[in-house]
Amino acid sequence: MYIGLSSLRIRTHFVIPTLNHKPKSSIFSFLNSSMSYNKELAAAKKAASLAAKLCQKVQKSLLQSDVQSRLDKSPVTVADYGSQAVVSFVLEHELSDEPFSLVAEEDSGDLRKDGAQDTLERIRVLVNDTIASESTYSVSPLSADGVLAAIDNGRSEGGPVGRHWVLDPIDAKIASYQVCEGDQYAIALALLDKGRVVLGVLACPNLPLAPLAVQTSAGPTGCLFSAVLGEGTYMDSLDGSSPVKVIVSPIENPEEASLFESYEAAHSSHDLSSSIAKKLGVKAPPVRIDSQAKYGALSRGDGAIYLRFPNAGYREKIWDHAAGSIVVTEAGGIVSDAAGNPLNFSKGNYLDLYKGIIASNQKLMPSLLKAIQQSIDEKAASL
Repeated sequence: MYIGLSSLRIRTHFVIPTLNHKPKSSIFSFLNSSMSYNKELAAAKKAASLAAKLCQKVQKSLLQSDVQSRLDKSPVTVADYGSQAVVSFVLEHELSDEPFSLVAEEDSGDLRKDGAQDTLERIRVLVNDTIASESTYSVSPLSADGVLAAIDNGRSEGGPVGRHWVLDPIDAKIASYQVCEGDQYAIALALLDKGRVVLGVLACPNLPLAPLAVQTSAGPTGCLFSAVLGEGTYMDSLDGSSPVKVIVSPIENPEEASLFESYEAAHSSHDLSSSIAKKLGVKAPPVRIDSQAKYGALSRGDGAIYLRFPNAGYREKIWDHAAGSIVVTEAGGIVSDAAGNPLNFSKGNYLDLYKGIIASNQKLMPSLLKAIQQSIDEKAASL
C-alpha cells in the first residue's frame, strides 16, 4: 500500500510507549536524535544509488554477453568490489567530519594476490567512471591503492559502541552467473548507533515500481527504499522521483496473506515454510525472490509475511538484514527471529537467532509465531 505525501499520518507504535514511560525531556531527546540523521540519510541514499548505477552497468554487459561469457565470474567480482568501493568513497566524502566505521561483506585480500591485477584495473575504471558521473565530486581518479583502501574500510567489527555503517554491496541474484533481467538484487546499507539500527537504505535496481501483483514486463523498475528510526519508510525511484511513504499490508486474515521466501531452497527451508503456510491457511503460492528486495516489497504491502529458515549451523550476517529490518519496522511491521525475539545487531558481524528470521504485520504475528512453533515441533518429532 502506498500513501502520498499529502496524507501522511503519524504512527504511534513508537511514540505511545515514549509518552507513557519517559519524561518530557526524553521525548525531545528522542526527536532530536532522529532528526540528527538527516545528513547521514542523504549520504546513504547517494551512496546506494551510485552503487546501483555501477551494478546496472555490469548487469547490462552480462545480459549482452554470450552464455560462455556469463560463466565468467569476474564481472560479478568487479560489481561486488566496485559497489563496496563506491559506497565507502561516498560515505567518507559526504560525512568527512565524523568518525567512519564500515562493516561490510568484502575485503581486498583476493585482489592483492598475484594474477588479480587485471580484475583490479577493471574495478578501478568502473569505480572512477561511476564517481565521475556524480557532478558534485571534483576529485582526482582513485588509484588502484585508493580502491583497495576504500574496500578495506569495510573491515570494522561493529558492536554496541559508537556508529557503524553496515553494507551488503550486492545482495543475491547478480551474484548468480546466469543473470536475467528480472532477477532481484539489492545494495543494502544501514547505520548502527550504539548497536541499534537507526537508518536503512535499499537500492533495488530490478524491482518494479508498481506492486508485484500488478507489474507488467514493460513497467518501470528501480526502487530506493529508505527509513530512519521514528520517521517511517519511503520509496523513491532510482531515477529520482519524489519520495512516497509506504506501509505494510493491513491484512488480518492469514488465508488472504501472501508469503515471501528465498528463491533458492538452500537459503531457506521451503518444506518448513510450506508447513507453516498450510497451518495458517494461506491460499496463494509463495512468492520466491532473493535479496533484501523482499524487505522492500514487504514494506510497501506487496506481501504480508516473509519467512527465512536457513540450514542448521548457518549464522546470519548483520549486513543481510540490517537495512531491510528497519525498512519493514518503520513501515509498521515486525521483524524478529522465529520465537518473536527482536534482532540484535550489537554483537559484531553475526546475529544470534532462534531458528530463523520472520517478518509480518502486527496483526498476523501472533498466529504466525504459533504456526511456526507447531511446524518446528512436528519436524523435530519426525526426525
